Amino acid sequence: MTGVRELVCIMCPASCTLRVTMTAGGLGVEGNRCPRGVEYARQEVVKPLRRVMSVVKVRNGDLPTLSVITRDPVPKECIWPVMEKLASLEVEAPVEIGDVILRNVCGTDIVATRRVRRVATSV
Repeated sequence: MTGVRELVCIMCPASCTLRVTMTAGGLGVEGNRCPRGVEYARQEVVKPLRRVMSVVKVRNGDLPTLSVITRDPVPKECIWPVMEKLASLEVEAPVEIGDVILRNVCGTDIVATRRVRRVATSV
């Protein structure tokens, strides 16, 4: 893995333009104004991670869908497997913020990011 790659750091509002040089001897990072930029560049080039946000269907809720997120960032190659799991998922209301919706998907849990109250169903 050799070459040069430019990135925009997302670790703080400064949004530094980073120049990452990859050689057989390692990685060099220029353009960062703080140490977090170096760590971000190294992570992004070696093994990029992302948080996955989406919605799942809700039964008997005051909302038809529930917003969810991965508790921890997952490797970029896990984004589609996470989305496939979420596409087939339906949860029962009520749900509270922080409730675990699905455990151990690509090494992390899927958690609710909003409350959905239960509505009475007619019998």
